[in-house]
Parts: sequence; structure tokens; C-alpha cells
Amino acid sequence: MNRRIAALAAGALLAAGTALAAGTALAAGTDAAKDSLTLGMVLEPPHLDPTAGAASAIREVTYANIYEGLTRIDHDGQVRPGLAESWSISTDGLTYTFKLVGGVKFHDGSPFNCDVVKFSYGRATAPDSVNAQKQLFEPIADVSCPDQYTAVVKLKRPTALFLFDMGWGDAVMVSPKSAATNKTDPVGTGPFRFKQWVHGDRVVLERNPDYWGAAPKLKTVTFKFVADPSAATAAVLAGDIDAFPLFPAPEAIDQFKADPRFKVVIGTTEGKTIVALNNTRKPFDDVRVRRALTYAIDRSALIDAAMSGYGKPIGSHYVPTDPGYVDLTGTYPYDPEKAKQLLKDAGVAPGTEITIMLPPPSYARRGGEVIAAMWEKVGIKTKLVPIEWAQWLDQVFMRTDYQATIISHTEARDLDIYARDKYYFNYHSDAYRALYEKFVQTVDAKAQLELVGELQKKLAEDEPNVFLFALAKVGVANAKLRGLWENDPVPANDVTGVSWAE
Repeated sequence: MNRRIAALAAGALLAAGTALAAGTALAAGTDAAKDSLTLGMVLEPPHLDPTAGAASAIREVTYANIYEGLTRIDHDGQVRPGLAESWSISTDGLTYTFKLVGGVKFHDGSPFNCDVVKFSYGRATAPDSVNAQKQLFEPIADVSCPDQYTAVVKLKRPTALFLFDMGWGDAVMVSPKSAATNKTDPVGTGPFRFKQWVHGDRVVLERNPDYWGAAPKLKTVTFKFVADPSAATAAVLAGDIDAFPLFPAPEAIDQFKADPRFKVVIGTTEGKTIVALNNTRKPFDDVRVRRALTYAIDRSALIDAAMSGYGKPIGSHYVPTDPGYVDLTGTYPYDPEKAKQLLKDAGVAPGTEITIMLPPPSYARRGGEVIAAMWEKVGIKTKLVPIEWAQWLDQVFMRTDYQATIISHTEARDLDIYARDKYYFNYHSDAYRALYEKFVQTVDAKAQLELVGELQKKLAEDEPNVFLFALAKVGVANAKLRGLWENDPVPANDVTGVSWAE
């Protein structure tokens, strides 16, 4: 196992070195790129409408760049004004009055006003809504417009995270005129507008000359899709890619650290990396089996082998940077003998096979190999099936036609997914749902954090998924770039403040 990881690393560095020797003229930091940026991403988005799909890659391209919401989340995870320049909240927590920025237009010239807010939130809450985070809007009872630049949102009940939730990519404002075609021709109010999509290769944005706010420094931004770690390493070293915020080849990081042309930034993400289990499929409907599979994994060894040591073990669906985080990594310490006993108690015979669907990210592909070796030690045979991203979204996420998969959930503070009627790992707990409802209706900050802790503990008790590690943001960039986010409090490649040093 470790020999294979080492071979992958060696291949990446060899390919990178060859590209560098052949193309020094393309070295990072050429003067030709002063008003443009080429940014690498592992996954290509399935489309470009963040209000109509769950894939974080959609938001990594569009968040703050093309689309904007009433509020926005900044690089520190704080709620900031967006298309609402200010707001007030009634004493009972049920009425939010937003003062909207005046004179804002969509990229097609359509005006932004309160009618757009009413349309956007109404579209998200409609019975036929395809918004992946539809439950975020469920508390909204009504939106009224005293005037075109004032939006009054009334809630059914106090909702602790409402302003934060309205800063998600799923809550951006869309124009009635262009909403139906945003998947292929995205139209927002942001500082960049859509220019081109070469499927399988890149999405290109250009500066919006009519932007209502501060103009970005960059004239064009190209999002280049490179899933292969070796190819990503070679492209960055050759200068074909200026920055790769979520770099897929952590084994090459030491080489970049030693090269003054580049800077390496190790930050945090909201990525909860898990072995997601289909709780309605046998044997995963038995909590003893789910716990056994967790006892059988040495998280620290997994992080070392698959991620070159970048990442932090987690014991529930929360990351250490989240408010109210509880360290539950000791709930299921590495204990192969205990895993064997639990499997025996549950009637799972040695040699039982589990199929893990592996999407393209390296944490999944490499992590799957490591986990397969660990499960083999407790009598579980593992069939690893690499699949492309579009297939994962369709077969695993939409149709729940799978046994197990490895994925990183990058949505912020998303404990709500375990309280939904339907979600792809099919966990159902009346006790958890009741606890979550109590949390969202609690307005006292201290009580909220206590309930967040209880929710984490309940998930650790039921272990609907195998919680592995918090995904680190391992970023590599040209040393002359300024303004890239160090951390990812939400899935985003916000380039609105990026510039090149003189």
C-alpha cells in the first residue's frame, strides 16, 4: 500500500520535473499574467447554477465571483453584508428587514430589487424546487416589499443560523429573466461575468465593467480542471496554472516549499471526509457493523498514507474550527480485535465483501486503498470501484444506488443533513431530528453551542458513517499572487480580491 503511494508521488515529481525542463519559458510569474489568473480545480462542475445542484465545484467557480446573496461568508467564516447593505432583526427573532444596495444590475441588465429577493426565495421554497439546500429556506413564511430596496422576511419560527444560511451559495439572488438558463449561461450580479465553458477543460470568466461594488483587479479568470495529481503538479511547476487552492498531490508539497517561485499555504476547510454508508443496505443497517468498520480504521495512519499527513482526525460530522466542536475521536479508537468481535456479534462472516465507490479526488482514490487494507485485517474484503464525478452525483448522491463511498462534505456546519427526510446515506433517527429542531429554534448562543455538542455526540453514538478526518486546504500558488483565501469556511474560490504583486 505505502509502496503504491510512494510510486504515485515519484511519478508526479518525475512528470513535473520533465515539464519544467521543457518549458522554463512558461515559468510561474511571467509578466503576461498580471491581469489574468488560471486557477486549478480537481472536479469540473456539472453545471453553473448553485441554486440547482449539490456539487461544491459549482460554488468553487461561482461563489462571490458570478453570483451574490443578501449576505456573504468571508474568508474567516463571518457573515458580511452582500446585496443587503444592512439589516435589523425583530426582538422575537421572526422578522428580518434587509436594506438592499441600490442601483445593482444583473449581467444582462436586469435590475436587482426586492422583487428579485421575493422571486429567489420563493423559487427555493416552491414544491418543485431543486435547490440542494431547500431546507435552509423552509423557515421562511413570507417576503414582502415595502419599497424596491427594502425586503422584509418573516420566519415561521426563530432560526439560529438564518443570516449565515443566507450567505451560502445556494441562497444567491437570481433574476426571473435568466433563472431558467443559469446552468449553462450563468447570470448574476457579481464582479465577474461568464465568458466561456470548454467542457472537460475550463470555465472562463471576465471582469464585469458595470459592477456595483469595487472593481476586481483581474480582467479574466480561467478555472482549469485537472483531476490527475501528476498532471496538476506538472501544470503548476510549468506555470500553466497560477494557483491550485485544493492541490491534489500533497506528496509534492515539499518540492514546492523549497522553490522560491511558489508559496504553499496549509489552511482549513469545512470538509468532513467520511466513508458514507448506505444505512438501508445490509449489513450497514446494524449499528454494530458501522462501529466495527470504524474501529478497524487507524485514522492517523490513513492521513499519513493518503494525505501525506495533512488533515486532522474527526469523530463526528464537525471539524475542529467550527464553533461548538467536540473532540470525539476517542469514541472508536483503532482496535481491530474489537472490530472483529462486533462483526461476529452482528453475524457478518469473514470474507464478506463491501463495494466502495470512489469519486476522482485523490483523498478518495488513495484513501480507499488504505482503508481496504485495514478492513482486510478484520475479515472484510473490499471491492474498490473508481467512478467519474457525474456518475457519483447520479448513482450515489441522487439514486443512492451504492453500499459505501468516500467523500468530503464541504458545506459549513451542515448537521442538518442528518435530520432530512431523504439524504443519500439514509440515516433516520427521531431522536436526532428532535434534537436538531430544538437547536434551530434556540436563540441563546451558549445554549446553541451546547446543543451542537449534543448533536455531534448523537452522531458518534449512532455512527451512520465512518468519520475519518477534516480535509486540509493544501494550496500551492505563484509567490506573486495576493488575496487568495487561506481557509475555506464555505466551498469557494473567491477571486474578487486577488491581484498580482508588482
